This record gives sequence, structure tokens and C-alpha cells, in this order.
Amino acid sequence: MTQHIRKSHFLGTKLHALRKRNGLTLEELSARCIQLDSQSAPSVSYLSMIESGKRVPSEDVLGLLSSLFQRDPRWFLDGNPEIETPAIRQRAGGAAGVPLEPAFLFSKELLRAAIPELLAQTGTTGREFAHLLIRSHQEMSRNAFPDLERSAEGVGERRFPLGVDDLMRLCKHHGLTLRWFDRKPVLARDKDRELRSMVRSFFESPRTVYLNRELQADPARLKFDLASHLGHKVLHGGDGLKSAHATGGEMGGSPGGGAEFAAGMNAQDVLHAWRDFECSFFAGALLCPKVPFRRLLTRESYRVEAGEKIELTPAVMMRRMTKVSPYPYWHFFDAYPPGYLRAVYRGNGIPLPWGNMAQVTDPCPNWAVFRMLNENRTTDRSSQISVLRDGDQSLLYCCHSRRTNDMAGNPHVLSVGIDLVPALRSHSVDAENIVASITDECLHHHGEARIPKTAAEAIKGAAKVLNIAWVEDALSRPARIICPRSTHCPRTEHCDGAKASRAREITDVREEIISRAKRGR
Repeated sequence: MTQHIRKSHFLGTKLHALRKRNGLTLEELSARCIQLDSQSAPSVSYLSMIESGKRVPSEDVLGLLSSLFQRDPRWFLDGNPEIETPAIRQRAGGAAGVPLEPAFLFSKELLRAAIPELLAQTGTTGREFAHLLIRSHQEMSRNAFPDLERSAEGVGERRFPLGVDDLMRLCKHHGLTLRWFDRKPVLARDKDRELRSMVRSFFESPRTVYLNRELQADPARLKFDLASHLGHKVLHGGDGLKSAHATGGEMGGSPGGGAEFAAGMNAQDVLHAWRDFECSFFAGALLCPKVPFRRLLTRESYRVEAGEKIELTPAVMMRRMTKVSPYPYWHFFDAYPPGYLRAVYRGNGIPLPWGNMAQVTDPCPNWAVFRMLNENRTTDRSSQISVLRDGDQSLLYCCHSRRTNDMAGNPHVLSVGIDLVPALRSHSVDAENIVASITDECLHHHGEARIPKTAAEAIKGAAKVLNIAWVEDALSRPARIICPRSTHCPRTEHCDGAKASRAREITDVREEIISRAKRGR
């Protein structure tokens, strides 16, 4: 015990550094301990005293902390005052930066002239382009919008969960009038596809919210619409410059048509798109205030199904967890068949093969989202560990995907995931070797294989520290190799339906010619 006391300061330093590395507050660490053992769990003040070296944890508390952080108790007492802090490559956004050279071709004047023409030539609407800009801004800022968070928390006073009646009272308190209308889904054409479209709700300036009566049977969606329109009233005074909430079509709105959705850009596009984003973010922050929602995720180990208990849609659950989690390396996307991407967030820089509402021409069928979009499966949810081969890099991800229907009955897939490499590095394992072992195993088994035991144990340990249950769920299934596009498939045998593109054939031939020329010198 004397030896234990002598090393207590080092123990506290290690605990403090480990807690900070995993993004946990003292309150959250205490709550995690209560989850494991409510009888032995230390209080917030006791943890603080342990970290400052004023108290020595009992064997029970030390065992609890060791179990939570997946460390041997001896690690806390080994006399080493510091823990290693491996450099983690910071990434934001999914695409590499482009050098704007030569500078004269990227002047503000030329870009101002070229961008509208580019949009017109590619058939991209101004609203789609604006959402791309917002997405990049969201990713570069790591989804941090504290002013919107504060506004939402001020309105909702951090109450959680809020019911439909609570939202209606808040709307009335802020001077909004709610009116109901009847409108069924209709079959409409959008670009090259037909789908069912349905107007859910819209804001009529200065203070009226119109709601489809069908929402009364869907409280989770009704709550989101009310929260979003309330956000418009609070943030923008209810001036009406906000898109209607509709299911189906471009950006989740009504199917394209008219000047509003014509290719090119007009002065209102960016304003409307940014306001739609602000109101959506506000709604998430109002329905899921950071601190209480983070506690829910901790209790439920980040299971998306927890939202069903408190009438939150899977989309709200997934989007909001990417924001409130202490772990920053998340991605989220929402895709419609056969491969249209409606929304995306890439806080960890995952390379994706498609953009907003642009259909993939050569999708990799092993992405979990594409498999669930295009296969007849017996389950509507799945967790998957994937090795993404992007050039010479092998990246390791885990995602949880849900097949669901929108309000008009159109099927789509929601997927939320994390970059596993930073978690493995924080867990003091050789992340590169772990990824390499999984990659080799998959390549030797036609792109799909069980995760090697050592790698599985490392991932399981990191998952326990992260407290994300679906990472452990994914370990029971084979890992898969995925790639940004099937025409660049790294497998020894291409995936079914993957055909080499003409561009790739030309590249291969060029390299072969140069190689032969060098050998013949």
C-alpha cells in the first residue's frame, strides 16, 4: 500500500490524461462507472481528488477504471508519469484541397463568371451547389456552431426529451399559429426517376406553420418539423425565406421543376440553403441538447434504436451523435436508390464516391449503404467494418446502417460511422499493423474475411472505451474491402458488375509502354 500511495500522483496524472484523450468530462466518467458498478462507482468530486493526487483509489475503484479504459491495473501503477500521445492526423472534409494555381485563373472575377456556367453545363442547381458549400463549411468547422446551440438551448432550456405537446407550447409561446392541411403522396418525376412526393409542412410569413395531418401519426417527424419552423421564427423572425419540408425530390424537397430548380444559380440559392441548414441544426440541438443527449448515448451505448423510446427519428439520432460525441471522427449519409446521396457529413474525411443527389455511375457494391439499397435483405439494420482502399492508403471504418422509408413511402438508407484508426491509436496499439492485417486477410479471401483475432481484440478494446455497441456488433461479421469506385477495385477478382473504365485501360497501357521502354534501354 505504501508503494501504491507513492505512485498515486502518477496514477492521477495518467487518469486525467486518459480521460481527456477520450473526450470525457468528470461527470461523464462517473456516469460510465455507475453503468458498470453502481455500488463501487466514484463520485465526480472523488474522481477529481484522484486526478489531483489527493486521494488513492481503492482496489475496487481502480479495477472499475481499468475495466472502463481497457487497461491492466498495473498500468496505472507502473511508475511512468506520462502516457504516450501519438500524433493523430487531423482531417476535415472528404476531398483533398486543390491548389488554386495559376492564381490569375482563380481570381474572384473569373470564378464569379465560371461557376454559373459550370453549374449550367453539369445540370447542377444553385441550391445543390450551395448545399455543397455548406457541407464543406460544416466539415471544415467540425460541425461546431455554438451560436445555434445556444439559441436552441435558450428556447428549450435544455429540457429532454421534448414531446409533441411541449413543442406545440413552445411554438405558441413564440407567437406561431399551427394550421393543418390534408395532402396525400403523389407520384412525380425527378430527373431520370419517378418517386412519391409529399409536402409535410411549410412556414407562411410572418407566423403561421402549415402541417400535413399525416404527421399526427408520426410524432418523431412532427417534432422535427415543429422544431425546425420554430428555429426559423427564432433565428430569422419568421420572414418566410425557408424551404418547405417535403419528402422526395431534390435535397429532400419537391421534385424539380420551374425556375427554382433550374440549373444555374440565382441570388436566393445560397440564402435559402444556409437558412435551411441553420433551422435543421437548430431543430437537432433543441430536440437533443448536448449534455442530456450525450448522457442518453452513454447509457444506450450509442444504439440508434434508443431514439424510438423518445420519439426521435433515426436521422436525428445519427446526425446529432456526430456532433455531441466526444469522439470527433464520424461520418453520416442518407442515400436513396439506386445511388442518390441526399445528405452527407464527413467529419473524418472519408472519401465518398458521390455528391449531393448525383447518382453513382460505378458504385462499389460492398459499401454497406449500397448493399442495403440494392439487395433484398431480411434485416433493416446492419453493422460493418470496412477497409477502404484509397490509392495506396488503407483506411479502417465501422458503420451502422438502417433501411427505412420516408414519409411518402420511398425506401432509403441512413448510415452513421466512425474512423477506427484514431481510436486504436488512443488505445495504444499499432493501428497501422491492425489495418494491414485485416487488409491482407480480406485480399486473400476475395475481399471479405473474418477479422484476425489480434485485430478483433484491439478493436473490441477501443470500442469499449468509445462505448459504441455497434462496433462490437460488427466484429461478429466479416470485414469487407471497399473502394471509392468499383472501376478502381483493389481485389484480385473484381466485384460482380465492376467493369474497368476506358480511362483506366489507357492508364494501364501507358504505364506498360513506359515500363517496357525502360527495360529495353
